[in-house]
Amino acid sequence: MKTEAKGLRVTGPLKQGYEEILTPQALHFVENLQRKFGKKRTELLERRKEIQQKIDNGIYPDFIPETKHIRESDWTVGPLPKDLQDRRVEITGPVDRKMVINALNSGANVFMADFEDANSPTWDNCIEGQINLRDAVRGTIQYEAPNGKKYELSSNPAVLKVRPRGWHLEEKHVLLDGSPISASLFDFGLFFFHNAKALIEKGSGPYFYLPKMENHLEARLWNEVFVFAQDSLGIPQGTIKATSLLETILASYEMDEILYELKEHSAGLNCGRWDYIFSYLKKFKNRQEVILPDRAQVTMTSPFMRAYSLLVIKTCHKRNAPAIGGMAAQIPVKNNQQANEEAFAKVTADKEREATDGHDGTWVAHPGMVPTAKAVFDRIMTTPNQIHKKREDVQVFREDLIEVPSGSITEQGLRLNINVGIQYIASWLNGRGAAPIHNLMEDAATAEISRAQVWQWIRHPKGILEDGRKVTLELVNQLQEEELSIIFGQVGKENYNEGRFEEAATLFQQLISQNDFAEFLTLPAYEKLS
Repeated sequence: MKTEAKGLRVTGPLKQGYEEILTPQALHFVENLQRKFGKKRTELLERRKEIQQKIDNGIYPDFIPETKHIRESDWTVGPLPKDLQDRRVEITGPVDRKMVINALNSGANVFMADFEDANSPTWDNCIEGQINLRDAVRGTIQYEAPNGKKYELSSNPAVLKVRPRGWHLEEKHVLLDGSPISASLFDFGLFFFHNAKALIEKGSGPYFYLPKMENHLEARLWNEVFVFAQDSLGIPQGTIKATSLLETILASYEMDEILYELKEHSAGLNCGRWDYIFSYLKKFKNRQEVILPDRAQVTMTSPFMRAYSLLVIKTCHKRNAPAIGGMAAQIPVKNNQQANEEAFAKVTADKEREATDGHDGTWVAHPGMVPTAKAVFDRIMTTPNQIHKKREDVQVFREDLIEVPSGSITEQGLRLNINVGIQYIASWLNGRGAAPIHNLMEDAATAEISRAQVWQWIRHPKGILEDGRKVTLELVNQLQEEELSIIFGQVGKENYNEGRFEEAATLFQQLISQNDFAEFLTLPAYEKLS
C-alpha cells in the first residue's frame, strides 16, 4: 500500500482496512491542507504565548477596539440547513464503533463524534474512528460485542457533527518533510475528503465542531480551510457548517468576531463549560488576585460563568445563530437509587436553566440522559429553536467575564482533584478518552481543571484549606499516596498494574510540581501513546 503523497509520510502501523482511509488521494488532500495552512497555524500558536505574557504582566483581556465595527454593525450568519435547525439535545462521545452506533441511536438530535477531548488519540483510535464514521455516514456500520450482542443503526439516527482535534495538537504518525502535521487538518481532511459528498447526497452535509479557539484569527484560519476544501472537491461554498466551542476565556471577548469570520459556515456557538473553567485557571494562573475554589463549587451559576453563557445567547441570537448550552456530565448510577435520582435532578435543573435563558439546545454525555434533557426542552422550547429570543436585556461588561467567584478550598476538593486527575490520565494512557469516574463522565477538560487547580493552590498565597492548612507540594504528595492506595483497593492488584495508575500518578506529579505550567496535559501524555 502506498502511504506517501509527495512529501507526506505515514509512520503509523497499517492494519487491515486502514488503506481505505489512507488512500493516496486522501493523503494528497491532507498534504495540500498542511502545506497551505500549516505555517499560519504555528504563527497563531506563537501569538497565544505573546498574549499570555501580557496577561502575566497584568494586562487583562478586553473587547478589541479595532473590531468594534463588527460588534456594532448589522449582519447575520448564513442560513442554517434544515437538519441543524432543531438541536435541542446533542450527545457527545468518542469515535469507537459501539459508541458511534449507540450515540446515533440515542434519540438525540445531534451526535458530536469527538476526535478531541473524549478521544485518546492513539493511532488506532484515530484511524478506526475515521472508518467508523465513514460506515456511519453510509448507514452500514455494525458491531458485534464479545458476548454476541449485535448493534446497528436505527432508521432515524441523529445528525452527525465531527470535532477534530484543536489547533495546538499534532499527529505524530504523519510527517510532512519530516515534521508532524496538524492534527486538526488531519482529522478534518480525512473526514471531509471521504464523507462530504456522501453526506450531501443523503440530504445532510459536512458539519463540524471547532475546539479551543482563543480568538477570531483562529476562526479565520478555519474559514480559509473550509473555503479551500470546498473548492478542492467542487462543493458549493457555505456547505460546511461549523459550531465554535466557546471554551476559552479570551474567545469570550470575541464572540461576534468569531461568528463573523465563519459567517456563511457558522452554525453558532456552544458553551464548553469545563474547558472554559480550565482556560480561566490557565490564563490567570500567575495572577495573585485570581483563585478558584473547589471545582464542585464553580457552577454555571457562578457570576463569571453566568455572564459568559448569557452573552453567548445574546450574541448568537443577534446574528441569527444557535446558542448551544453546556455538558451535563452526570451519568445514570446503577445500584444506588438515591445517587441516581440526584444525578437526574441535577440534569433537569441544569437544562431548565439553559432552556429558560434561551439556549437552543444542550449537551449530554450518556444516552441515558437524552430523554431527561429532551423532556425539559420540549416543555420549555416549543419551537425548533429560540433564536427569536434576542435577550437584549442582557448586559455583560469586561469585568463580569473575569469576576473571581467566592468559595472555599477543602481537603475533599483537593483529594478529588488528585483522584480524578490520576484516574483520568490512566484511562487516557490506556486509550480511553471518556471515563466514568465518581458518577460523572470525565474527559480531558475536567482532568485539566483538576491538575490546574492543584498547581495553582500550591503556588497561590490564598491556596489555603478551610481548616487553615496551606496547600503545599508535600501535602499533595502525601494525599496522592493515600488516593493511590484507595484506587488500588478499589480496582485490585492486577487491574492496578495493567491500568497504568503509577505512570499516571507520576505524570500528574510532574504537571503540578514543575513551575512552568504545561499548556495542555495531553501534550506530554501524547508522547506516551502508541
